[in-house]
Amino acid sequence: MAEYKVLPLEQLIEQFERFPSIGHKTASRMAYHILSMSEEDVRDFSQTVLTSYKNIRHCKICCNLTDTDICAVCRDDSRDKSIICVVQDFRDVMALEKTREFHATYHVLNGVLSPINGVTPQHLNIAQLMARLDSNVVKEVIMATNATVEGEATAMYLSKLIKPLGIKVTRLAYGIPVGADLEYADEITLSHAISGRSEC
Repeated sequence: MAEYKVLPLEQLIEQFERFPSIGHKTASRMAYHILSMSEEDVRDFSQTVLTSYKNIRHCKICCNLTDTDICAVCRDDSRDKSIICVVQDFRDVMALEKTREFHATYHVLNGVLSPINGVTPQHLNIAQLMARLDSNVVKEVIMATNATVEGEATAMYLSKLIKPLGIKVTRLAYGIPVGADLEYADEITLSHAISGRSEC
C-alpha cells in the first residue's frame, strides 16, 4: 500500500527542514501549527517574514543586523568609540547587550575562520574591521569569538593583524566552558568576562 501524503503539507515540512538544527519531527510540528492558525495570522506571519527579508540589512559600520543603514549602537554618541568588541554574529551582540555592562561598539564577523569548511578571511567581515582601525580613534579591540578551536584561531589571526597597528588587543576572560557559545551564557558570566578581559 502506498504511503499517504498530502503534497502541500510535505512541501511545507520540507521548507522548515531547511532551517539549521530542525529535523523532520520538529518541522512537522511547525507545519501543523501553521495549519492550525487563522488565515489572518498566517498572512501576518508570511508578511512579517517577507518584510524582514526586504528591510533587514547589515550596518555599514559594524556589520550587525539593522533596518537602517547605520545601526542604533553605531549611532549612539554615548558609546565609547575607542573600543570595538569583535563577535561572531548578531546573536552575540544581543547577548552582550543584555548584560548592560558594555558601553562601547561592536564588529560582527559573520562567522569564524574554518579552512576545513572553506571559510577563509575573505568570507568574513575582516576587511571592514581593518578599515575602521585606520581612523586613529580605536584604542582597544576585544576578541569575543566563542571559546572553540575555530573561535580561538580567528582571535589569534586578527590579533596578529591588529597588534602591529599599535592597538591594544584583549580577549574576554571566559568563565564560559570551552566549546560553549557566547549567546547561551548568562548575563552574570558575560559581565565578569567583560570586566576581567585580558590582553592577547
